[in-house]
Amino acid sequence: MNKGRRKALQQGAGLGLLGALAAIGLVRPEDALAQDWKAAFETKTLPDTIKALGGTTATDSKDITITAPDIAENGAVVPVAVASAIPKTESISILVEKNPNTLAASFTIPAGTDPAIGTRVKLGQTSNVYALVKADGKWYMAGKEIKVTLGGCGG
Repeated sequence: MNKGRRKALQQGAGLGLLGALAAIGLVRPEDALAQDWKAAFETKTLPDTIKALGGTTATDSKDITITAPDIAENGAVVPVAVASAIPKTESISILVEKNPNTLAASFTIPAGTDPAIGTRVKLGQTSNVYALVKADGKWYMAGKEIKVTLGGCGG
C-alpha cells in the first residue's frame, strides 16, 4: 500500500462512509480529500456556498426539477427531491436561503447513474429552496419557495 493511500485511509476513517469507500477502492483517496466539505456547510449566503463548492456563478436552468410541497406544515422535516435533465450531471446540492447555514445537502452523482436525489431538510421559516447542479464543469440552479407554518430550526 503506498504512503499517500495509507494516509488518506487513516484520515478518512473518521469520515465514516467516505473512508469505507476509499478503503475498498470505490473512491480514490485523493478524491476523498479533494474538497473541504465542512467549509461549504458553514456558509451563510448563496454566493458563498457556490464558491465553497468550487463554482463562481450559477445559470438558471429549466432542466432542473424540484419536487417539494408548496406549504410545509412542519419545517423540521420537509421532503425535497431534485432531478436534473442536464447531460453529464456531476453533483446536486440543496440550498436553503434563509437557514442559518445555506447548504442543506450535497450529493455526488456517479457517471452513468440517474441524476436524481431525494432527502428531507429543515427549514427554519418560509424560504426559497435552490437546487444547485454541477454538470460538465458548469453550474446551474433552479429554485422554489416553500412556505413553512411551523419552524424547524429552533422554531
